[in-house]
Amino acid sequence: MSKQDDHFFNTFSVVIGSLVAIAIVEFAIARAIGNPFEEARAAADSEVAAEVDAHTAPVGRLAIAGRDNSALAIKTASAAGEAAAAALPVPKTGEETFQTVCGNCHVAGVGGAPRVSDHAAWAPRIGQGKATLYEHALKGFQGKAGFMPAKGGRTDLPDDLVKETVDYIVKKAQ
Repeated sequence: MSKQDDHFFNTFSVVIGSLVAIAIVEFAIARAIGNPFEEARAAADSEVAAEVDAHTAPVGRLAIAGRDNSALAIKTASAAGEAAAAALPVPKTGEETFQTVCGNCHVAGVGGAPRVSDHAAWAPRIGQGKATLYEHALKGFQGKAGFMPAKGGRTDLPDDLVKETVDYIVKKAQ
């Protein structure tokens, strides 16, 4: 390479480096000047504000025994379940309730639930009497094999429909 080529490459490198440095400085200045205006515009936009509030809301709240927790507005598990279940249609018959609610656990044996087809598992339960089965179905039950939530987790179901469903299950399990 000749001396002229070396001089050209050195000059070219200095010019390109200077342009890149100027571009970075201009970008930083533009961000510094424009950022407060963008933040003010975003804060004025109610949709953005609602989205920011939703994304930065606390995941949970801690209630401490012995302290005033009234400001937490704690929802009970049953209230939360009722709100979620209210969106679902209420079945009309015991059979439909079994198919849409109870069968989720009692067909496959999920969570230790006795399968409807397992007559040996149901015999001692049926032997306790329908009053006990109704109570366990309505109020829930914690057994050795698993947990039965009140009304199968659908606390919006009427008691009579739950009893009708218990009768349907007993009939199938015998």
